[in-house]
Amino acid sequence: MNRRPVIVGIDQGTTGTTVLVLDQQLAILGRGYCEIPQSFPQPGQVEHDPEAIWQSVLTAFAQAHAQAGPVEIAAIGITNQRETTVLWDRATGRPVAPAIVWQDRRTADICDRLRVQGLEPLIRQRTGLLLDPYFSASKIAWLLDNTPDLRHRAEAGEIAFGTVDSFLLWRLSGGQVHLTDVTNASRTSLFDLESLQWSPEMCRIFGVPAALLPKVGPSSGRLAVTRGARGIPDGIPLTAAAGDQQAALFGQQCLRPGDAKCTFGTGSFLLMNVGPRPVLSRHRLLGTVAWQTATETAYALEGSAFVSGALIQWLRDGLGILTQAAESERLAASVPDDGGVTIVPALAGLGAPHWRSEARGAILGLTRGTRAAHIARAALQAMALQNVDLVHAMEQDAGRSLTSLRVDGGATANSLLMQIQADLLGADIVRPAQVELTALGAARLAAEGVGLDLDPPTDSGATIFHPRMPASERDRILSRWREAIAKA
Repeated sequence: MNRRPVIVGIDQGTTGTTVLVLDQQLAILGRGYCEIPQSFPQPGQVEHDPEAIWQSVLTAFAQAHAQAGPVEIAAIGITNQRETTVLWDRATGRPVAPAIVWQDRRTADICDRLRVQGLEPLIRQRTGLLLDPYFSASKIAWLLDNTPDLRHRAEAGEIAFGTVDSFLLWRLSGGQVHLTDVTNASRTSLFDLESLQWSPEMCRIFGVPAALLPKVGPSSGRLAVTRGARGIPDGIPLTAAAGDQQAALFGQQCLRPGDAKCTFGTGSFLLMNVGPRPVLSRHRLLGTVAWQTATETAYALEGSAFVSGALIQWLRDGLGILTQAAESERLAASVPDDGGVTIVPALAGLGAPHWRSEARGAILGLTRGTRAAHIARAALQAMALQNVDLVHAMEQDAGRSLTSLRVDGGATANSLLMQIQADLLGADIVRPAQVELTALGAARLAAEGVGLDLDPPTDSGATIFHPRMPASERDRILSRWREAIAKA
């Protein structure tokens, strides 16, 4: 019996791992998911157990493979939570410390010291990134300086660093490959955005030994083959690796300069394709590599809000307003407006374009008439308002206006949120029928890397949300939002 060639997309995210098995029409034949725990040792600190990440990949892969039935896996693509930092022993492959997650703020003092030294402009010029605890370099430095004997071992070449893609490539290849791709490398603050190489200057500034670093490869190409991973056949080509947001941009087919997408996940991530040359933002956005294939290198501008879907989780787990996240749409729709309530979701500081790590969350405008529904609606508006700030900054940097924004991620199932986003942005929101665009992007890149032709259907199932809020109402909400941001 001839087995169908399929592509596997592994999406290792902040709260769990999703694995999709897709055919050449990009139809999902199998899907697996495994949640991973987060730990919060101290305020502002967020950690993962790298072994839990690895086990989640194996579990989700087994689920997806079993559901797909008898198939021939042509290639595997990986996409991942990005700046999260993993260090492991080269000899044993075992992690030497918990992974420091991208949301973690413990390295603010390191960044502040470098800022006082006047180094932020140089870091921006070389890497396209701002000086912030968000990125990997300061996390590496913290681990080296706070784990006994680790810096000495790193300098001796005994320790490997990787973002999650690199850790998974190591494990999937049986320790044969220590590699990352250009998109993930461009999120470390150690990578030169022009030369597409590790920067010795940045390594010196952050105190990161070059011996730690992986080789840098393309986002699509023959990177490695599987070997010795439980439940995964040996010899499968690993042909794609990309950070989750860049993978979503590719999955959304934002292939032309000016095309943009927003992923609604734990955070909110908005990227615009800016073409074959990096753009240095004038509005504190990030310059990053969008992808590198055999035929092109594309760059993007990016703005990130640290707390998006996590705000709804907080309403559920922290305040008890919701019993499950899906209730937010029904509850928010039960009132006609926010009742004057504004939420600033700075639960982990404020990301772009504000970049205020000291900012704290706030709920303003409460009265005796405020109900849980008003807070739920204000939370949805806060998620959308952060993206409005990002889009306005991006339009000015790119010199073009946005007429539509493609969206993906779990929160896009909330149609009220999508309508609020269209209203407050004043632009169409396009929600594809397939919303798992991160894993889909990894699969598209993997297919290209192995030379497999895809024949997906046209996106006829997309839902378009048109703005319908009066301009005066939008201006009033935006004005109240700016006042609230200033107080956070």
